[in-house]
Amino acid sequence: MLSRTPLIERLAAEIGRDIYMDVAKWHLYLGDAKLATPLAEAFLPLLEQGEMSSAQVASVLQEVSVPLGGGQQFLSLDRLIPKANQELLVELLNRFRQEELDS
Repeated sequence: MLSRTPLIERLAAEIGRDIYMDVAKWHLYLGDAKLATPLAEAFLPLLEQGEMSSAQVASVLQEVSVPLGGGQQFLSLDRLIPKANQELLVELLNRFRQEELDS
């Protein structure tokens, strides 16, 4: 069985480069926030099962709790990523699946 680590690293790089949280009109990219790898680890098993839907992506994002203000407040990642960027994430994931898993 092949190691999944290179796939996770490639997926994390794409997520980290293209997907961001919007905080007070500042774009904090998920790679800089150290959230890209945990997301890649969560998404890869789902991608191996088939194409991702917006609902599946939103469900995964809802499960990721992001601490704010030194942990005084927590928000789910789906509340911090703009809807247009969430749709971009769906496209990114499905393109990754086609290029990396279907070949």
